[in-house]
Amino acid sequence: MLNRNAEKILSIIREENARKAESIEEVRERLKTFYSRFRSKINITVESFFIGNIPAFWITAPGASEDSTILFFHGGGFMVGSTDDHLDLCGKLSHSTGCRVLSVDYRLSPEHIFPAALDDCVASYLWLIKMGINPSNIIPVGISAGGNLLLSMFLKLRTMDTPFPKAAICISPAVDLTSREGAFETNSDKDWLLKEGFELIQKVYLRGHDAKDPLVSPTYGNLIDFPPFFIQVGAHEILFDDVSMFVGKAKEAGVNVTLDTWEGMFHCWQIFSSALREGQQAIDNIGTFIRAVLQTK
Repeated sequence: MLNRNAEKILSIIREENARKAESIEEVRERLKTFYSRFRSKINITVESFFIGNIPAFWITAPGASEDSTILFFHGGGFMVGSTDDHLDLCGKLSHSTGCRVLSVDYRLSPEHIFPAALDDCVASYLWLIKMGINPSNIIPVGISAGGNLLLSMFLKLRTMDTPFPKAAICISPAVDLTSREGAFETNSDKDWLLKEGFELIQKVYLRGHDAKDPLVSPTYGNLIDFPPFFIQVGAHEILFDDVSMFVGKAKEAGVNVTLDTWEGMFHCWQIFSSALREGQQAIDNIGTFIRAVLQTK
């Protein structure tokens, strides 16, 4: 059951989603404005640069070490979203983990279809290694569509014989884009995500590409030898069943998976941590996991 504050925020999100837009550019700009309403006055430094043609950003909290790096992939359904939209979350991740954050603005559809976004995420990981950062000091974090790209990146790295990072974090990940029968029915009245959004992803992002391709829907991939994963999901998400199924398959493959389920929480509640206590608590849980992983030999 939602608490009063969470219910209020969910209502605000739904109202924003119900607004019509004339173009994808307008949707992107409105999302940026909307998320800015929930931005904290957090003390961070932001340095922008490019990895090839990919806009990238170092986000660092005071005292954060450069010895370890969080590689962050934002959400937005492969069509919208940016580092700027997720800057508050990135800053709080840096604070809670003591690590610097590298966030990349991978290419979006409809301008760039699959696998452009995945290619950019893989390129950013390879760039970190090229810069001399040991994979054991890299912790990828992906939220929503970014969680999808993170998992797909692991499958791609395997084909390239590239070492995996030490662990990874998925926040409300979209693990299955097939719209299988019965998908998105659980919690359809409790979340702000809609089934129609995933149908749009298939139409705009995939454009006929097989949605059962593991690089699109990682739940169908070979998960053997994946490093430890920390997966966070709200019990009120329409993705809850998909995430639970993925976790089950990962455990069957021998993957060390920690599932952090939050009662009463909706999709990506961590973004609203400045107004939602559970959001900050969830980020703190991520910080605890990452600190523990980095301390192990």
